[in-house]
Amino acid sequence: MSIIGKRGIHYLKNANIPPELLERGQNRVIDASLTLIRERAKLKGELLRALGGVKAASTLLGVPLGHNSSFLQGPAFAPPRIREAIWCGSTNSSTEEGKELNDPRVLTDVGDVPVQEIRDCGVDDDRLMNVISESVKLVMEEDPLRPLVLGGDHSISFPVVRAVSEKLGGPVDILHLDAHPDIYHCFEGNKYSHASSFARIMEGGYARRLLQVGIRSITKEGREQGKRFGVEQYEMRTFSRDRQLLENLKLGEGVKGVYISVDVDCLDPAFAPGVSHIEPGGLSFRNVLDILQNLQADVVAADVVEFNPQRDTVDGMTAMVAAKLVRELTAKISK
Repeated sequence: MSIIGKRGIHYLKNANIPPELLERGQNRVIDASLTLIRERAKLKGELLRALGGVKAASTLLGVPLGHNSSFLQGPAFAPPRIREAIWCGSTNSSTEEGKELNDPRVLTDVGDVPVQEIRDCGVDDDRLMNVISESVKLVMEEDPLRPLVLGGDHSISFPVVRAVSEKLGGPVDILHLDAHPDIYHCFEGNKYSHASSFARIMEGGYARRLLQVGIRSITKEGREQGKRFGVEQYEMRTFSRDRQLLENLKLGEGVKGVYISVDVDCLDPAFAPGVSHIEPGGLSFRNVLDILQNLQADVVAADVVEFNPQRDTVDGMTAMVAAKLVRELTAKISK
């Protein structure tokens, strides 16, 4: 019979099933999942190359994963809500600098990694993280597509950054906006916890510089891990002093590019109440846009994570905030 464990992992109990039979079935499901991502990316890449006039197109890839959250698992439901808000009729389809999202050379979409369907087959997190990495690589293989990943909890950043670094052949610089540093060695015994994603990234050598901005919930271990990995941590208690520097960043020189990871809870909950971990004293939405829009960098990929639709307002306020973040990241990536 099928049972759900503590973290939602499905497994077979009291069933006399040969392991090789289960593994073959899992492999078929994984292959089918990757085939759909591959073919959608190939189609979008072919169309954009035929259209011409584009060097980089922001490409949505959803990763609806929530089981590595230490508190609530609602971020698994975020990708469709973000997409719905992107195309909501209450606003137009332009970015602030005037790029049109209706133009596929600016924004395209290859769908979601079917996380729950894969986990329902008993696939563990080691293999699931590999599937996410491989999905990102399939997008990057199709020039001019560049992945903009919709989470999901923050655990997805590890396999995504790993894929970007491996595909580009070297480390990237990372701009990470968050209330938390997410750099615990192994939070609650889970090496893939959303609170440990940047420890895995730094251990793997996938980032040269890691700048963390908006931090206001950090423990002794978070600071020690930051020092261990040489992380540049900018806490909200000193934001007024650091603001000019953060609004004039220049990153990526000497590496393969810049990756941006935006945890929606970097924002003060007055702007984004629909998050699992509500942490007052955060960035305003304009603070975030000023940092992103003034950043001098070749942005090769990005993610927006930790929006929890189950805690959003009735009118979907945080969904619109997440969608606006996607819009402005799209403006940064596309060219």
